[in-house]
Amino acid sequence: MSKIIAIANQKGGVGKTTTAINLASCLAVAEKKTLLIDFDPQGNASVGLGLDKESFSERNIYHTLIGEEEISRCIYKTDLPLLDIVPSDNNLIGAEIELVSAFAREAKLKSALAAVENVYDYIIIDCAPSLGLLTVNSLNAATHYIVPMQTEYFAMEGLSQLLNTIKLIRSSLNPKIELLGILLTMFDGRNNLSKQVSSEIHKHFKGKVFESLIPRNVKLSESPSFGKPIILYDINSKGSEAYLSLAREIIHTLEKPEEEQSQVNFLASKMKEIPKFEDYTNY
Repeated sequence: MSKIIAIANQKGGVGKTTTAINLASCLAVAEKKTLLIDFDPQGNASVGLGLDKESFSERNIYHTLIGEEEISRCIYKTDLPLLDIVPSDNNLIGAEIELVSAFAREAKLKSALAAVENVYDYIIIDCAPSLGLLTVNSLNAATHYIVPMQTEYFAMEGLSQLLNTIKLIRSSLNPKIELLGILLTMFDGRNNLSKQVSSEIHKHFKGKVFESLIPRNVKLSESPSFGKPIILYDINSKGSEAYLSLAREIIHTLEKPEEEQSQVNFLASKMKEIPKFEDYTNY
């Protein structure tokens, strides 16, 4: 079953879409079959991976949400063999209004993903910069969520609103959703303010902040305009190194327990092959 990770923060300009694109790409490079859901009406993740808006105007996540298309018909290939995307455009703005009177409106995305969650190792959701119905759908469908935060003065502004929304969703819709980590973005090691903000966030969220830091990086800013993730645009850049590090950190966190369990199962099977004491009494 897929690990479904929502990239959420109602503040704009925190590196949410950049993180969604590049984390999904790095997971794919790590040989994890990955699906990116562009769930932002701006559709920046779709364009950032090289899709032409005209090519998916009639089949995208909007059409899945309103029940016109199965999600499998809205999946498009990217330049990376193990990375697929379900794109989005500004029609998604209307989905919030159209779903107001719909039955189980908070579970539309979760129901759609049920058809493909066994196909992919990871599903990454690029949430809209709001706490509206689209974000609620994302968090209801997710197993984990990541909060990108700028290392700037107003970084923690509004975070309490997001955490309160998560609390409500956990109590009423999705009790299993877990915080995978807070991701510090646009970090500038030469800037004392970045260091101070980083220190404050680590102090408030002990053990919940990723070790990987996403730096301010020109190549990261340039790559979406070429329709490429950073690992295809400039794999040697600091931005590429940072997102590869983040992908390794996430894989280690989410898959290590499974690896340990497989080792336990292997040892258990071998134990069954060892003769019991009673078996020796026959000799």
